Amino acid sequence: MNWTFENAAPVIGTITEGNAWDGERLLYSNIAMNRIMSLDPNVGLVEVWREDTEGTNGLNFDSEGNLFGCSGGGRKIVRFDPNDEMITIADRVDGRRLNSPNDLAITPSGSIYFSDRVGDVNPDVGINYSAIISAEPQEDGSYQTFRRTFDTSMPNGLIFSSDYKTLYVAQSDYLASETRQLRAYPVNDDGSLGNFELLHDFGPHRGIDGMTLSSDGNIVACTGWEISGPGGMITVLDPSGRIIETHPTPALRPTNCTFIGEDLYVSSIEGHCLVARNTGMTGYLLWPN
Repeated sequence: MNWTFENAAPVIGTITEGNAWDGERLLYSNIAMNRIMSLDPNVGLVEVWREDTEGTNGLNFDSEGNLFGCSGGGRKIVRFDPNDEMITIADRVDGRRLNSPNDLAITPSGSIYFSDRVGDVNPDVGINYSAIISAEPQEDGSYQTFRRTFDTSMPNGLIFSSDYKTLYVAQSDYLASETRQLRAYPVNDDGSLGNFELLHDFGPHRGIDGMTLSSDGNIVACTGWEISGPGGMITVLDPSGRIIETHPTPALRPTNCTFIGEDLYVSSIEGHCLVARNTGMTGYLLWPN
């Protein structure tokens, strides 16, 4: 089945990311302008939902409907409270500052797994590696952080399988000497990750940026770019990594996606909020369920 994409909102012109559905509206980040937008899909109303977000990128809800984000500019994981406060959840691991949190996935018990990448030189000492890190909730309301991967040079999007026993990670390094892969890490009982299974290698082409899980367990991923390969694409892979569908997008570089019913909403490097209606799929979301 071919998908047709249309603009659900005006193209902003700077990167959009972090699509998250709260049951009433779609929230998505506009990183360069330090704001989060909201879209009412029923009437097409677009508004600025939150400003001064310190370059927040990835967004996700926990099982209670709390919204968390990756503040790349603030170098921290944050919670957006209803009173307009932006609460710091984690900004260090092993005593050192985070570098640039990018995307996040949350377990039913509230553990927040996120990708953090070494980028430009930071003004104060931070970690000198790129990894998946988790922030684990403590009884006193604080969070303790742990490094979870030791083999990633640029982790990007990440999602859990529906049973939370597997963490899918996009290793998406642009350097020719590095890899662009979809990996499946088993999640151990203590929250650590085992050795990954390589599900798909994208070779010299742009790998996965963001992704979401369909209700039947498939991985719906934002892939491709204008420089090489087939261009901007939504690629659907089964849990073994086999590509089962591809859908070209009008976006040069799609960045993230999520489902609202059977409609898939896609953000992009150019600032799109695209929608493909009646895809024949629905999404698996921790919230709303």
